[in-house]
Amino acid sequence: MFGPQVPSVTPDEVSPDAYLLDVREPDEWEAGHAPGAHHLPMMEVPARLAEIPADQEVVVVCRSGGRSGQVVSYLMGNGWDNVRNLDGGMQVWAAVGRDVVSENGKPAQVL
Repeated sequence: MFGPQVPSVTPDEVSPDAYLLDVREPDEWEAGHAPGAHHLPMMEVPARLAEIPADQEVVVVCRSGGRSGQVVSYLMGNGWDNVRNLDGGMQVWAAVGRDVVSENGKPAQVL
C-alpha cells in the first residue's frame, strides 16, 4: 500500500515481544484491540513521541493499515528505525484468528 519505504509485517510475523502501538480513535480501541497493545491515537503521536520505544520492535496498527502506515512514515522521518506497519490492520489481525479484547464489556469487534 505504501511501497518499500514503509516496512510492514503480517499478523503472523508479529513477534510476541513486539510493542503494539494502536493509533485508532478511542471508540475503535474500546470496541476491540489486540491484547497487550498500547493505545495512542494518531493525532496525539507528535505530542507523545517520548512514549514510543526506540529500543524494541514497534508494530503500528489501525483498522486497515492506512493510518498506521502514515504513523510509521512519520516516526521513520523522526529517527525511529524499529517501526513496522501491520499489513491489513486490525481487520486482518481478527480475520486470521488473533485475539481481540474489548474495553467496554461487550464482545470484542473491530470497528
